Amino acid sequence: MEEPVWFAGISTCVKLLLIPSYRSTDFEVHRNWLSLTSSLPLSRWYSDETSPWTLDYPPLFAYFERFLSLFARLVDPKMVDLHQGLNYSENSVIYFQRFTVIISDLCLFYGVYRISRNLGVLQRRMVMGLIVLSPALIIVDHIHFQYNGFLLGILLISISYLEEGRDLIGGFFFAILLCFKHLFAVAAPVYFVYLLRHYCRGGFFKGFRRFLMMGAAVGVVLAAAFGPFLCHGQIQQVLRRLFPFGRGLCHAYWAPNFWVLYIILDKGLGFLLSKVGFNIKTPSASFTGGLVGDSSPFTVLPQVTPLVTFVLVLLATSPCLIKAWRNPRPMLISRWVAYAYTCGFFFGWHVHEKASLHFMILLSVVAIKSLKDARHYFVLAIVSCYSMFPLLFGAEEYPIKVLLLLLHALLMYSGFIQQFSKSAASSTKGDDSTKGFKEKAVGSTNGDQVIVGWVGTCYLLGLFVVEIWGQLLQSYIFGDRFPFLPLMLVSIYCAVGIMYSWLWQLRWIIKCS
Repeated sequence: MEEPVWFAGISTCVKLLLIPSYRSTDFEVHRNWLSLTSSLPLSRWYSDETSPWTLDYPPLFAYFERFLSLFARLVDPKMVDLHQGLNYSENSVIYFQRFTVIISDLCLFYGVYRISRNLGVLQRRMVMGLIVLSPALIIVDHIHFQYNGFLLGILLISISYLEEGRDLIGGFFFAILLCFKHLFAVAAPVYFVYLLRHYCRGGFFKGFRRFLMMGAAVGVVLAAAFGPFLCHGQIQQVLRRLFPFGRGLCHAYWAPNFWVLYIILDKGLGFLLSKVGFNIKTPSASFTGGLVGDSSPFTVLPQVTPLVTFVLVLLATSPCLIKAWRNPRPMLISRWVAYAYTCGFFFGWHVHEKASLHFMILLSVVAIKSLKDARHYFVLAIVSCYSMFPLLFGAEEYPIKVLLLLLHALLMYSGFIQQFSKSAASSTKGDDSTKGFKEKAVGSTNGDQVIVGWVGTCYLLGLFVVEIWGQLLQSYIFGDRFPFLPLMLVSIYCAVGIMYSWLWQLRWIIKCS
């Protein structure tokens, strides 16, 4: 237990230093949820509109906010006053909410410990470092402000039980996770197929009995979460809040996924056709929508609806579902679930840029399994973190986010070099036919090429070009014109990296699993 405590201690020290840093509107969202669940009866939690930041997470998260509000009232009663007004940000509020995120990360620490406890020393340390010290997670939770850490901890706990063959409790924890945050439901088809084939096997009667047991375990969770709202006749209102399909195709600035490329293609085609004489009407509405609003019509390409994105996600996930059906192997479940979340991020409707954490954290566990996995993860981790840089737009936070990313890149590089050089050494010991493999794996002059590869190196160098453009050249060349261009370039360039990751994982699943 010394290693988990050591990593948790370092991580906590970093988070404490970041308490005074920038806070997004999500900080006020969660403060309002504290006051809402504290001041109103349960029957009004999902219908109240006192604040624009209405409750839109599943019931277990609402109960979690209610639990926190019991302590918040003791710290500062105004914090849970529903009519206090927006942006109440006394020091008592800031420290309380920051500390709740830090303390809730205990669940993440346990999840990391549980999923890595049977690994070798170097592998265990790498997994802990990649997850606990993840710059993307620190940026999103402890600067921007959210509660992703403990939710990802629940996911890791669930996966760890599945890898041990304890399917019933693994499915139970996944049901709990869905009742905390429904966006994790993208992996539900993978769970369903895997559990049906792996847990509900052994003949008709044994399989049917196990199916009923799994259904009962999930049913207990759903009843505990949604039962009180069903009794109050609020279940339709809860579901309406959880699935607001009236929002735009993209969220805030464009998350780096397939729809960025689709939108840019549509804009480009519209521009070219208008130049050659076609009467192209450019829509005035935005493709994004944070609170309400319909998605904009496309100029040339076919319109996109929530149903289209749902079908695309399901089709993209289908190779994984087929593999899970044919050969449900516990040690591949983390890859399959990570791939499902990648598909959801790349093709989903109104995807938050922060949702890349769902597959990044699981791929941290996969990254230590082979050199190819490490190469893939190294590039993807940097791209995923960089795509979140626009979340922190202040000059004060700029050196923080850059330093976090650079330090993590150094940690990944040195850790992977050490791990795979030792693997090469052990594989060459007593075998003259593979003599020199260690030198090739480490490489005194080209070790970076082994971990990154020349294509990956060129792509990562392109991130510097994008950043230099946004920070220096944009204002120098265009002045105040085209203020959207730096954000658009970040989204487009990072979308290429995410697309590469999706294709890489798809190829691995088709050929290797």
